[in-house]
Amino acid sequence: MNSHGHGSGEDHDHEDHEHEDHEHEDHEHEGHAHDEHSHEGHSHAGHSHAGHVHAPASFGRAFLIGILLNIGFVVLEVVYGFLGGSVALVADGAHNLTDVLGLAAAWLATVLGRRRPTARFTYGMGRSTILAALFNAGLLLLATGAILLEAIRRLVTPEAVAPRVVIIVAAVGIAINAISAWLFASGSKNDINLRGAFLHMAYDALVSAGVVVAAIVIAFTGWNRLDPAISIVIAVVIVWGTWGLLRQSLGMSLDAVPEAIEPAAVRRYLESLPGVERIHDLHIWAMSTTETALTSHLVIPGPHPGDVFLQRTCQELRQRFRIGHATLQIEIDDAVCRLTPDNVV
Repeated sequence: MNSHGHGSGEDHDHEDHEHEDHEHEDHEHEGHAHDEHSHEGHSHAGHSHAGHVHAPASFGRAFLIGILLNIGFVVLEVVYGFLGGSVALVADGAHNLTDVLGLAAAWLATVLGRRRPTARFTYGMGRSTILAALFNAGLLLLATGAILLEAIRRLVTPEAVAPRVVIIVAAVGIAINAISAWLFASGSKNDINLRGAFLHMAYDALVSAGVVVAAIVIAFTGWNRLDPAISIVIAVVIVWGTWGLLRQSLGMSLDAVPEAIEPAAVRRYLESLPGVERIHDLHIWAMSTTETALTSHLVIPGPHPGDVFLQRTCQELRQRFRIGHATLQIEIDDAVCRLTPDNVV
């Protein structure tokens, strides 16, 4: 005997008021009978994808501003690089194109993540935000590798630096990247896709700041090796900071339990529920960078606990663990588990 309970990332009271009207429209459109079981099951599809996106729509404007600012900065670097005969500035302009690419990928993922589920993509396309975060982490590490190689080359063969031009252009870079990073700062705490965009901008602001410091010191000392030396230090800092993003996004793409959730704590909670003898087939995974799903079988010998039990449990999962998309299967007879041994965890 199977029953399903479903949580939501929205306010529970608000959900109760709007749920009936929303489901009624969906059932009329699809021509299904409006019985109690189908109503409960349909709420799973109606709320889980559209209502669980936590990144507000204002980030679309942030992405647009960030992309336009960085395109402008790339053009500035290339123009000044050719006019001043600076290969370094032209190379840095090429590097900053990765920022534009990273922001575009993150923006596209947020747009795809808001698309409604379809018959083919039954969970929607929220996982694209995980792939974008993974892409951004890889892109950051790739760009950092290029910086390291160039810095090592210039340590071996120092090149003359035009301090005034470098300071002016790098100062503009600090401003542009700092503004761009600020646009994503609030969303970066709970969404690794936005964190990837934030890190791209923040680390480039750090690189530009290092370039300014090096250029000022070089202007007074003439020690050209300081520029690549600072670049190597900054590259190490970037790798250290990006590694966490890479590990987390890679884990999410492989259906690992999100790092913010302790699976043992979730298991203890479910096992402590009234009437639950034991649980099995507990799975927790990220549907997107802001949505977490759970499925589990609860073995409850005796009378079925009813819909209120399921709704309360899903609400608790949402409030305690930020799991907004839960499906619980009630098994009255423990023999059901033995019929499908491959599913037993």
